Amino acid sequence: MEAREPLRDVRGALRAVLARLREGEPSEGREPFELPRFWDALGQTFQVTSQEATKLSLAFSRPPLPSAENCRKLSEDVQNAILAVATVYYWLPKGQGTTLRKMVRDATTEVVEGMIQLTDTILNAPVESLSQEQLISTGGVWEACEQVSNLPRDNQAAVVSALAASLGVVKDAVEEMEHALVEGQDPYGDIMEDEELGFRGNRDTYWSEADRRLLSSCMGLMKASKACLKKVLAAVKAHGKADSPEHIAQLDDLADIANEISPSVDELALSMYPPVNPLAVRLNAAKLASVLTKVLEIAKTSHVCPPSEEGWVQFLTGAVDHNMNKVKNFTQGQL
Repeated sequence: MEAREPLRDVRGALRAVLARLREGEPSEGREPFELPRFWDALGQTFQVTSQEATKLSLAFSRPPLPSAENCRKLSEDVQNAILAVATVYYWLPKGQGTTLRKMVRDATTEVVEGMIQLTDTILNAPVESLSQEQLISTGGVWEACEQVSNLPRDNQAAVVSALAASLGVVKDAVEEMEHALVEGQDPYGDIMEDEELGFRGNRDTYWSEADRRLLSSCMGLMKASKACLKKVLAAVKAHGKADSPEHIAQLDDLADIANEISPSVDELALSMYPPVNPLAVRLNAAKLASVLTKVLEIAKTSHVCPPSEEGWVQFLTGAVDHNMNKVKNFTQGQL
């Protein structure tokens, strides 16, 4: 086990790098900053890290084990590769966009976590054996390193990616709730069978007609959420630019508030299942309506919304207000 001692040391160093990545902020970066040079450097460091993971894994895959000296050299190479990855990440200044920077940080963190997992696996494995866990861990590092080619190259592309991800989640939530609300359908029918529970006379597992009237307006808000994300995504694709600090900041503001739509939709959807508490539904609907209104306001005042895009902003603003007013009317007697 003495031959592996340098690997224990490097594992500790990698954990320190990971903690700094998670907690720290990059500096304002190198001046002058060149985005193409940054991507070239990041790609190279990810590639070298992948190669070092392969070398390390192979060295501990069959007898004889590497000598203490060879293990020290392998460990140093792994540590240097990871330090290079982190160093290049820290080149990326805040001014290039917080959405982009978060995605690069997440990718960098995943590489470091993968390498820590690989060192853990080797240190915990029996001597001179290639375990399935080691194969999986090695593949995990490769996969994490390959993600650099899929990262958005500027903040406009990063915001497009973030909006598209949110839209996918909201679409799923809307479809799931539409399916549950099919006339006459029991929302718990797939998990509460009569033969298992006996006669189900508990109306807490069904929607009343009053519930359904309230929930139809909530569905209107959920559909408005989907439409809002779809339209904002299209506007950012068509008009979004990352060519000035002002445009980059506007895109980040839009991404930050749009990122609140999906969790707000989820909270509303959860409160819509029986037994329905109308006040909880109203509270969650109001929260979602507030988020959507902010998204539309920020979009309207940003460069992604020229006069040609103002029509849908006005329409969706009206749709949000209309459905929220209906929710308020249906729940007025509960106050």
